[in-house]
Amino acid sequence: MRALSRRTGPGLATGALVTGVGLGAALGGVETVRHLATGRSDVLAAFHLVAAARAAGIRHLAFISIVGVDRIPFPYYRQRVAIEELVSSSGIPFTIQRATQFHSFLEQFFTGLRFFPVLLAPTFPVQSIAAEEVAALLVQLVGAEPAGRAPDIGGPAARPLRELASVWRRAAGARRPVVPVTFPGRTSRAVTARHALVPGPAYGRTTFEEHLASRYARAQ
Repeated sequence: MRALSRRTGPGLATGALVTGVGLGAALGGVETVRHLATGRSDVLAAFHLVAAARAAGIRHLAFISIVGVDRIPFPYYRQRVAIEELVSSSGIPFTIQRATQFHSFLEQFFTGLRFFPVLLAPTFPVQSIAAEEVAALLVQLVGAEPAGRAPDIGGPAARPLRELASVWRRAAGARRPVVPVTFPGRTSRAVTARHALVPGPAYGRTTFEEHLASRYARAQ
């Protein structure tokens, strides 16, 4: 296994997705590619990767995406849809795995509000999942036959974001009150309409509480 990086070092293949430099050499002798990178030029980076993967004869291209990207009009999500289209139309056998937002993303969101006098929490539901569980599934998927669009996965339960804000507040020892807010706009309406959730049985088992307990235990 090798990782593409703009740096040099053991186990690293030096290259840049945004320019395409070094991708040919990085993919030499490789059969399976996992595209996990994200940045300000996501679509251009994916275009270069797909072109290099096709030229290198890659047999399996796996991409991690987000539940609801095709139903929620958020600019970043539009980029993910464009990348899904690049991957699925590439002619390379592929797997696209959509997952709900990670527990760590919610933690970062709440932590980013630590200097506000109150903890603003939108009222819509979320179904966050542990990144480790998604990573473990992706390892299984790339070791199997390409699945095309794999079934969407989400965390243990859909919960109001204001409830998870209170969970984070207790775990972090924050004293600011939680203030529920409703945001206007199409994106907020789409999330409120539960387009970012996974219907049916949950995949993830780790709760947001368990994620925070592990994080803060390591920090002590």
